[in-house]
Formats: sequence, C-alpha cells, structure tokens
Amino acid sequence: MIRSFLKRKLTDNQLANIFVNGLLEVIDKGFKDVASLISEDPAFEETPNISPESSSEFTLIVIVGNLIALESSFEPEQAFRVEQLIYQKFAKIFSMTDISFENLIKEYKNFISRVNHPSKNMLYGMSKAIFHKYNLNDFQEDYFKRMQAPNPLFLKRMDEVMSNFIWDWDVFFKKYKL
Repeated sequence: MIRSFLKRKLTDNQLANIFVNGLLEVIDKGFKDVASLISEDPAFEETPNISPESSSEFTLIVIVGNLIALESSFEPEQAFRVEQLIYQKFAKIFSMTDISFENLIKEYKNFISRVNHPSKNMLYGMSKAIFHKYNLNDFQEDYFKRMQAPNPLFLKRMDEVMSNFIWDWDVFFKKYKL
C-alpha cells in the first residue's frame, strides 16, 4: 500500500520522453554487440560483417516492436496520445515531419507483419525483419538460402537477443504511475 504512494506520477509527455530516450540509449549501447553476435552466429557459412554503424534498420525495428508492446500495455486512448508524442519526438530527432515518421513506422509494421505471417509473435517478427533487412539470407547454407527462410536456430538466438530491446512495462509500472 505504501509503495503505491511512493510511485512517481508521470504525464504522457514525460512518459514519451522516457520511452524515446530509453530506447535510443539501449540501441546506441547495444547495437554493436548485436552486430557482433550476428556476424559470429554459427548459422552463417560466411560472415555477414554487419557494421556497428549500420543501426538504422535495427533502430526502426526496435521502435516498432516497442510501440506494439506499448499499445498492448495501455488503454487505447492513452496509447494513442503517447504514440503521437513519441512520433513527434522521434521525427524531430530524425529530422522528419511527424507524418513522414509515422508513415515510416507504418511501413515497418507492415513489413514485419508480412515477413512474420502467419505468426503474431512480435519478437519473432522483429528477428525475421532483421534477417531480411540485413540481407542475411546471402550468408546462410544452401538449404535455407534456397528456401529463402532464416535458419530456425538463428531465429531462436535472435529472439533471445531482441528480448533485451523490448520495454519491460511491468517493471516500469512498479516505479511510475500515469
């Protein structure tokens, strides 16, 4: 009971700031390791050599995955308000208009949905999106290359990696209230 009184109350704008800054920080700190893990993955016959500076596709995939997690963690009206603030903040960071950033996010959502079909598991979709956006099929053994499908062992390892980039709303709600 006392714990609920100690929670810090946030506005939608403060939540959007924490979300945007937190995602960018974890992506900036983590992508180098992700690129290295992909390059060293035993599922590939040739090393993909993903540059630690080529994080733009990864960044958008992580943003989309987290926006979908946000949508399922909030009431629809609040999720919509917070998403709009998030779009504005990311658009400013990426020197885009709000609507162009929102359209980019919609394109990525559609892409992830398409490569993930028929599954609805967003984590799995994020891993598959990374596989396709970084053209990792080119580095696989012939069997999977001909199928144009990721090696399931790679996807399993990638799911574990990607789970570290999904916002933990349960932990967040223990510390903050809206």
